[in-house]
Amino acid sequence: MAEVGNEDLLRVARSAAEAAADVHRAAAGSQDRMVWQEKGRSDFVTEVDLEAEKRILEMIAAHYPEHAVMAEEGSGDGVSQDFTAPVRWIIDPLDGTTNWLHGYPEYAVSIAAEDSEGLRIGVVLNSATGECFEASRGDGAKRDGAPIRVSNLSDIALALVGTGFPFKRLDLLPAYLETFSTVLRATAGIRRAGAAALDLCDVACGRLDAFFEFHLMPWDVAAGALIVREAGGRFEQLPVPGETRPGWDPAGGGFMAGGPAVWEAFRALLPGHARSTWEARA
Repeated sequence: MAEVGNEDLLRVARSAAEAAADVHRAAAGSQDRMVWQEKGRSDFVTEVDLEAEKRILEMIAAHYPEHAVMAEEGSGDGVSQDFTAPVRWIIDPLDGTTNWLHGYPEYAVSIAAEDSEGLRIGVVLNSATGECFEASRGDGAKRDGAPIRVSNLSDIALALVGTGFPFKRLDLLPAYLETFSTVLRATAGIRRAGAAALDLCDVACGRLDAFFEFHLMPWDVAAGALIVREAGGRFEQLPVPGETRPGWDPAGGGFMAGGPAVWEAFRALLPGHARSTWEARA
């Protein structure tokens, strides 16, 4: 079996992301006719999520039928589920479904691929704006083809921080609100837009100086994690109360990201401080 290069993986990921974004755009404006299925509390899936994921998986299967997939909606027809495969794709066909349903322009396609050494490529495409972030291991990160870097801000009091609410895990809310208060008091402000993949890209290009969230899934963060790291930033697992699972756990976990200049000061604001996270798949 011939080895697949990162640029080949990126090319397929870009095309698959565009195909999924086309689904988002074609259905925009018809949200009032959509059937909202609730996977969990305030966690919705629509036919747009499912169709977008189908388009992505069809494209991957056409190029790499031997590769495995971890996809948010779990529709893996035509793609290997063998996690010992040489490459595994980690896919969120519509990150920010609730935003899309309300016409709030903060939603994206997130596609990553990993091998036994860790994340190899990542693509995050903002469907509403067309802005595209990408990275490949060892080759840096880009936004619309131009190199990007994380913020070099070092004063935590001036930092703008992104976050997400633990709406799927309300048992974490008391601890989260305590951390929210600590971070808000120590920084210039906190923003919550509702799409973690895009939050991480905002860290990667310096719009945000740091980011934290208590509960995210692998497909929410895989592409963004690599983009942050390749832009010179840090991305680590965040040990939150009652959560001890390491790695790409299907049940999710807490994560943080930021620029190296503000990292230690930001890290000290979070519970238990961050620990170095996995590079290779679990």
